[in-house]
Amino acid sequence: MRRILNQSAKAAIRSKGSVFQDLYRRLVARIGHPKAIWAVAHKLCRIIWKILHDGVEYQELGRQPDPKSIERRTGKLVRQLRALGYQVQLSPSRDAVAAPAKFQGAVIPESAV
Repeated sequence: MRRILNQSAKAAIRSKGSVFQDLYRRLVARIGHPKAIWAVAHKLCRIIWKILHDGVEYQELGRQPDPKSIERRTGKLVRQLRALGYQVQLSPSRDAVAAPAKFQGAVIPESAV
């Protein structure tokens, strides 16, 4: 049983953007790989028990990016586009569901200006 949980935990941490990958990354620096894998396996075991015992449906909430990381990523992408010769102007979006409003913008090639 332990081997199956261990293999399941290793597979779960390879899933990009999952809560299991986030848990592993938070723990591995402090407690090392084997204990971090076992912590992920323990979380998997608790989730499986809850699903089977209470009959609830599992919902992967995934990673919610913090506003600071969104700003850093936006700044980096804007710098990259400018380095490629584009003129970038950030403006509020009409579609607020797609992304936060202050990070939507228009990309205009230099040749079009």
